[in-house]
Parts: sequence; C-alpha cells; structure tokens
Amino acid sequence: MSRMLVTGAAGFIGANFVRYWRKHHPTDHIVVVDVLTYAGNPHNLDGLLDDRCLLEQVDINDTDRVMELLREHKLNTIVHFAAESHVDRSIEGPDVFIEANVLGTHSLLKAARQVWQVEGQAMDDHRFHHVSTDEVYGTLEPEEPAFTEQTPYAPNSPYSASKASSDFLVRAYHHTYRMNVTTSNCSNNYGPFHFPEKLIPLVIINILHGKALPVYGDGRNIRDWLYVEDHARGIELVLRKGKVGETYNIGGVNEWTNIDIVNLLCSMLDKRFADDPELRAAYPDCPAAGAQPCDSLIEYVTDRAGHDFRYAIDTTYIKQELGYEPAVTFEVGIEKTVDWYLSHRVWWQSVLDGSYRSD
Repeated sequence: MSRMLVTGAAGFIGANFVRYWRKHHPTDHIVVVDVLTYAGNPHNLDGLLDDRCLLEQVDINDTDRVMELLREHKLNTIVHFAAESHVDRSIEGPDVFIEANVLGTHSLLKAARQVWQVEGQAMDDHRFHHVSTDEVYGTLEPEEPAFTEQTPYAPNSPYSASKASSDFLVRAYHHTYRMNVTTSNCSNNYGPFHFPEKLIPLVIINILHGKALPVYGDGRNIRDWLYVEDHARGIELVLRKGKVGETYNIGGVNEWTNIDIVNLLCSMLDKRFADDPELRAAYPDCPAAGAQPCDSLIEYVTDRAGHDFRYAIDTTYIKQELGYEPAVTFEVGIEKTVDWYLSHRVWWQSVLDGSYRSD
C-alpha cells in the first residue's frame, strides 16, 4: 500500500483521507486525481503536496490517462472517492451522476485491470478500494434494525442508484477477473472542508450570515453521523486488514434527526456569540450578535422528492473483524467542526464566492 492513487481527493472526504494518510504513513507515495469540479478544491490539500504527494487534474473517465499514471508511478493501490454526491443535484440532473459514478468507476476498474493484471505490474499485490454510501440500502422506519452488510440494496434516488451500480461493478470485477477489491459503505460524514451545500456546514455558515436555515418537511428525517477522520481510519483498517472481496459498513452509531442537528448548532452558536464580543463584531448579521436566538432563522420548506426517512449503520461486522469503532464522540466532533468553520472563514468564503477556482 505504499504507492497509492486516490481519486476525488480534492473533495471533502478524499482530502481528509489524504491528510490522515500523510500523517500516519509519511513515506508513502500518493498520486491525487481530481477533475476539480465545483466541489473539488485544490486548497483542501494545502500543505500536503510535495514529491511524495502529487495532484493531477484528471477525469477518471479518461482511462488512458489513468493507466499512464498507474504505470508511471508504479501504483498498486487505488482508493476511489471520486463521485457526484449531492442528492438534490441528482434529482435535478441525474446524467452527470451516471457519468461520474457509474462510468467513472468502470473506467478506473478497466485501467486497473489492464495495468495490474493484463500487463502484470501488480498481479497479486494490488488493491482497489471503493468508497460507497449507506444510501444504497434504501430507507428505514424508526423501529427497523440498522443496515448490515447483508441488507438488500434498494436505492431510492438517482445518486444512490448510481452508487449501487458502481458497487456492483466493483463486485463483478472481483468475481469475474479476481481483482483484489474491497468496498466500504459509510454513513453521513461531517468535519473540516465539508462543502457548504451539505447540512452541517450550510447551517453553520447561514447562521453566521443571518440567512434562513431551510429544513425539509418536518425535519424528522434521521441520519447517522460519522466524523470524517473516523471514516479515514476505518478505510485504513480495511486496506490493512480487510478481506479481499468483502464489504464493510463504516458508521458513527450516532443517529440524529435533521431538526435536532439544526437546533443543536443554533444553541452552540448562541452560546459562542454570547461569550465572544469579537465574534459578534465579525458577524453582525447573525441573530446572536444582537442577542436573538439563532433558531429564529429556521424555515420549513417543501420536502425533497423521494426523501429517505432514516439511515442507520450496524457496525458489528467491522468491529468484530477489524477492531473498528468510532473514536471521536459526536459531542467532541461537532465542537471541533464548529471551531474549524469559525477559524477558516477565508476557506469557506472563497468556496461560496467561487474565488478559489481562479487561484
């Protein structure tokens, strides 16, 4: 695993994974591949790039270029994060999700098989790790048990259907071509570098600007939240100790309704503003700057089409097989996340106004 291709690593989870890997495996060679769409930000990798960690702006659907990189750098491991991931965007325009998530994954598999197996560069000593989502399993009712690795697939959005399709392609390349693959299905991640269209960063930033906090339906939809560094550590365990051909669910064992997440962030920022006059001066449009509660910004909006009610992951298998369990409690993780956004205004402001793309 010392020579690794990481796709989509200028995005949220991929960049955090590269940061984790460089910290714990500083001598390994990493080639970061990212097409740098709207959610791919090279500044997410600031301080990481050097002669052992290279960034290549490449579309994973460019099979020939991926093969060139595998050959040139003698790479024997692929960790595949690259994906279109926002459900709302998949509802509005599903084509790009099929192109990136299904065709892109197949392009990577073809490139890897050609170089590693057909050409013999890493006949036995290779690994293709595919990063997927709990959304492929569909939706749960409140009383139903959490998703396990044996839960039948039942994707309900174009996004989750595209990820399910890519999961099946990875499975097929193992069973048909004996490629050394593993797959992980994770729950909702949160933490640093999270693109501001997703719930937690959207709520934090909208509160700071005094903008509405849109909540779908009645806000009672439930998600399992996983701190992104715990996700990176889980993938590390799968790469080091996971059984080839297996799927591992990586979850936070941490279910929250959407409205409870919004209310929690409101109360946290109410307290931060009450205790910090510099914060009140920096964000005068925030209700808390004028001693008004942040939850006054909550607005209930029309529910998302086909909105899954609940996701939850049973982590029994990965705990028993690999010794994994989340290390960061939600209480600690959400405080760290709020701290990060408050101290990285330049980063998220450049994302909101698009100026990072012209750097």
